[in-house]
Amino acid sequence: MIHILVFAKSIDAEQAVFVKELIDKCAATSVKLSFFDKMYSETSKWLSIPEDIKCLPVTDFGNGVGIDFLFSLGGDGTLLEASMIIADSGIPIVGINMGRLGFLASIEKKLIAQTIDKLINGEYTLEKRALLHFTSNESQFSAFPYALNDMTLIKRDHSSMVVIHTVVNGEFLNSYWADGVILSTPTGSTGYNLSCGGPILIPTAENFIITPIAPHNLSVRPLVVPDSSILEFTIEGRGENFLCTLDSRHEVISQSTKIKVRKAPFAINLVKLPKITFMKTMRDKLQWGRDTRNYKK
Repeated sequence: MIHILVFAKSIDAEQAVFVKELIDKCAATSVKLSFFDKMYSETSKWLSIPEDIKCLPVTDFGNGVGIDFLFSLGGDGTLLEASMIIADSGIPIVGINMGRLGFLASIEKKLIAQTIDKLINGEYTLEKRALLHFTSNESQFSAFPYALNDMTLIKRDHSSMVVIHTVVNGEFLNSYWADGVILSTPTGSTGYNLSCGGPILIPTAENFIITPIAPHNLSVRPLVVPDSSILEFTIEGRGENFLCTLDSRHEVISQSTKIKVRKAPFAINLVKLPKITFMKTMRDKLQWGRDTRNYKK
């Protein structure tokens, strides 16, 4: 019997309709269903939850509970949070898009019933997504020093630009005079990196991207490096403190902080369904090849 664990940050009345569809489909196909505690409380606002659906605290995850798939109900931010829960367990994540864009959570909510059928029949593939592994001399992000999307080093508030000294594999690369720097995985290439003019990478590409944020030198451009690289960063500026982020989490750093980033020793498994490909997602979400101009007068 397949055991599905469901994660969401919030559920509203409109989304509850699709949660009900998930519950009914699992009941009809003898799929075991469990909810994380927050998902359980959010859903119970709108639905009467069957007694056989268990409520699992996040803190109990991994304590011998046999989970085959984790369903992430939400947008890409929800899936990033789900990846922190999964960590190095290898449990595949099924990203159901309840949000707007959905590069990571690429399965539309109207396809929930079809998704269950395909999981039962084995009609899916697993796509491994690389993570960044962060270390520093001051132990920031010690609880979970990994990022599926990106790491950023940025100035705080409205202070002047900062200087970020960057070393790749022991060789000095550049001192970026900018508002900050993004180090992105292929997964994160469609996020903040894309907004700052960085390239899009195929999710399975074995590379990272170094992208400056509003650089002072206009000749400075994003750089793609192999994901086997070890990258080191220090930051300086007029302010005493700066911000470092891993995905949606942030820590304060200083000029004495020495950061080292490399590829994590494990990957996140994302479930990919037939015909829902990265290429199709690019065309649909970014409207590539679509002429939206109105020629009618």
